[in-house]
Amino acid sequence: MFSPDYSNIVNAARNGKSPHIPLYEHAISTSVMEKMTGKKFADLWGGKYKDKLEFFNRYCGFFRDSGYDAVSFECCVGPVMPGSGALGNHKEGVIKTRRDFDAYPWDAVPDMYFERYRDFFLALGEAMPAGMKAIGGVGNGVFECVQDITGFEKLCYIKADDEDLYEALFAKVGDMLVRIWERFLREFGDSYCVCRFGDDLGFKSNTLLNAGDIRKLIIPHYRRIVDLVHANNKPFLLHSCGCIFNVMDEIISVAGIDAKHSNEDVIASWSRWIDDYGQKIGNFGGIDTDALCASNTGDLVSYITGVYRLCEKKGHGIAIGSGNSIPDYVDPDRYGQMLDIIRSLRGD
Repeated sequence: MFSPDYSNIVNAARNGKSPHIPLYEHAISTSVMEKMTGKKFADLWGGKYKDKLEFFNRYCGFFRDSGYDAVSFECCVGPVMPGSGALGNHKEGVIKTRRDFDAYPWDAVPDMYFERYRDFFLALGEAMPAGMKAIGGVGNGVFECVQDITGFEKLCYIKADDEDLYEALFAKVGDMLVRIWERFLREFGDSYCVCRFGDDLGFKSNTLLNAGDIRKLIIPHYRRIVDLVHANNKPFLLHSCGCIFNVMDEIISVAGIDAKHSNEDVIASWSRWIDDYGQKIGNFGGIDTDALCASNTGDLVSYITGVYRLCEKKGHGIAIGSGNSIPDYVDPDRYGQMLDIIRSLRGD
């Protein structure tokens, strides 16, 4: 009989052993949860505190009942940044010039963040099931926040036209995120066992910025946040999509991450992540989301079993789940089948 124990995911993040291989998802669509449970609750998110509390009772209950040891939850910085939306909503960036940069309300963003999200973090902590804690925290990393107010294309123009402004954007966003993380850990850190942010640095064949810029302008700010997390006796997990092998050594040795999530078979096999980095950090994921969507039933069983056996062979520092997330286009039956296969293999 499964009983959640968040120390299993902590051990995996610290590249240690646990009694079983823990399940992990970066995110699960609430619409998928609703279809699997037959209960509507997503609309409670926008209600008063008692509605938020009921939302998290059902949200956390899904993770518990599905065999997870920790609840994945984060609140992203991007949506509270004035004029944001260039990253996800393809809006025109609000910062194009030094004048725009100087006029931007950088110092107000941390207060905006907590004004919007405080009740969500409080309700999450109040609703947390016995034996569980959360994994996540302050969503969005340095690169994503910069893009959200400039757009990727315009960011490249800024680099060509004004190198000082280009560098100043990363420095100012880094300072802003450090302030948010300091307060988050002080006020809500007790609800979390592993901290993380997502910062997609790559695409299928390379990093989106040249490796030198990532090493100089992004990774040092990762280190500042990771140091804060470690000072609170928690491991740090980086979620980053894309082919980022050209900066992985620095992400591990300079930024000091404890674990990494996100993998796609089209970029590299799961075995490469384990072979290249398994002695240094924990590796989370393994099951390609495209394979989860497209494989027929027989292939899916064989595929997931193969990934699980590879994780089992490594023996430590592993959490298994999709290599990206469970968005609303994933068939709930196939996701449920993935959970059933894994839980059967680990003897739940």
